Amino acid sequence: MEDQREALRKIITTLAVKNEEIQSFIYSLKQMLLNVEANSTKVQEDLEAEFQSLFSLLEELKEGMLMKIKQDRASRTYELQNQLAACTRALESSEELLETANQTLQATDSEDFPQAAKQIKDGVTMAPAFRLSLKAKVSDNMSHLMVDFAQERRMLQALKFLPVPSAPVIDLAESLVADNCVTLVWRMPDEDSKIDHYVLEYRRTNFEGPPRLKEEQPWMVIEGIRQTEYTLTGLKFDMKYMNFRVKACNKAVAGEFSESVTLETPAFMFRLDASTSHQNLRVDDLSVEWDAMGGKVQDIKAREKDGKGRTASPVNSPARGVPSPKRMPSGRGGRDRFTAESYTVLGDTLIDGGEHYWEVRFEPDSKAFGVGVAYRSLGRFEQLGKTAASWCLHVNNWLQASFTAKHANKAKVLDAPVPDCLGVHCDFHQGLLSFYNARTKQLLHTFKAKFTQPLLPAFTVRTLPWRGSGWGGVPPGAGFAPEPACPPPPVPQVWCGSFQVTTGLQVPSSVRCLQKRGSATSSSNTSLT
Repeated sequence: MEDQREALRKIITTLAVKNEEIQSFIYSLKQMLLNVEANSTKVQEDLEAEFQSLFSLLEELKEGMLMKIKQDRASRTYELQNQLAACTRALESSEELLETANQTLQATDSEDFPQAAKQIKDGVTMAPAFRLSLKAKVSDNMSHLMVDFAQERRMLQALKFLPVPSAPVIDLAESLVADNCVTLVWRMPDEDSKIDHYVLEYRRTNFEGPPRLKEEQPWMVIEGIRQTEYTLTGLKFDMKYMNFRVKACNKAVAGEFSESVTLETPAFMFRLDASTSHQNLRVDDLSVEWDAMGGKVQDIKAREKDGKGRTASPVNSPARGVPSPKRMPSGRGGRDRFTAESYTVLGDTLIDGGEHYWEVRFEPDSKAFGVGVAYRSLGRFEQLGKTAASWCLHVNNWLQASFTAKHANKAKVLDAPVPDCLGVHCDFHQGLLSFYNARTKQLLHTFKAKFTQPLLPAFTVRTLPWRGSGWGGVPPGAGFAPEPACPPPPVPQVWCGSFQVTTGLQVPSSVRCLQKRGSATSSSNTSLT
């Protein structure tokens, strides 16, 4: 009995599920019926509008051609009437001369005859009849204004509903990924003169194979492309690959998407490792701000206490779904944090081969700023460029402005204006570390060394106080100078030293060309290597 009840319950469940499916399908059918009515009304209105537009165009052409015929007829009529009037006047004058000549010939007065004959001769010489052209100025033929719409008629008779465009084919051999740009080229499998434009969609991914149906990153859409190629510029390659697909559209309908393709977008991607930063540096992903009160330490401790502590490790990274094997484990903290006068923070991704490029833009009000690379073994008290474990370009705005390249506590003054954005190129195997003006790609300096350990991007920053500070430019408790015994009234302070790093960049073609020509090595300072 219980088995029968259980079987009946299963039947009831199955029927309920099936009924729900049928109800959902009925709703879908009803919605489709409504859509058929709405869509058929729309296409009917569009068809009538197209024919009305065609009628209007034909009517305009007809009016223009009729106007041309009328103007040509009026012009020819005017010319012929003028010529007819001139001929009529010439004929009347000639008949008068003829009558006068006959009368003179029949006259019997011989004394007046010579004079009369001379007058008639002079009159004939000046007569309009002898200066008149007897050829019509215009023709009466109007055949040049005739039309033959046989071809157009055949075209109209061949009019059909617009076909759905075929799916384009992406040409991987002609497509290109370089300089953080992607040029995608495609073609149509068949000639289609009705195509109005193309729609390109792309998205980032960390998976090499065919695009997956479910992907965290949404498709980005570019519409209204008129050519069979398109270049995406200014991209940030923060993931390993990009998916692309294209569809063709005519005036009425869009075709199917092309088969999606995956292009590799190799670039150096890292974040700043907040667990290595000096307590006076407030780190946020790829930006750093000077914090005179060392608020970063308290902030991290507070978040760790709440169980919300989070570092810039690849596991927590929203941009990369697949951790890089070169990412450092997030176990560097406490005693390994830079301290004292080493206002430093490191990147979280090791460089142990290949070529890599990144850029950094720093705040001009920074007291001192440095960018370069360092071994992970760089001591917590050691400053960039002052040991054999680090190489950097250093900008000093404190007492005397300077722009130097530093390594192993040796410095070389650079004879170049300080750019607001620096590009860093590291070729690990060649042992080259080059710095560029990121805007112009002017080479500023190159270190040549034999790297014996993996490298990490390294940065340092200190700030200048706002001019006019009530405390001589040093806020109380900042660690730069003792607090005055009797401080003056508070005056607003602005400590704005900061920098921002841009990653996900490919090595620019201009940088590669400079290195191939040997320009990079020619500017290296052997005393700093």
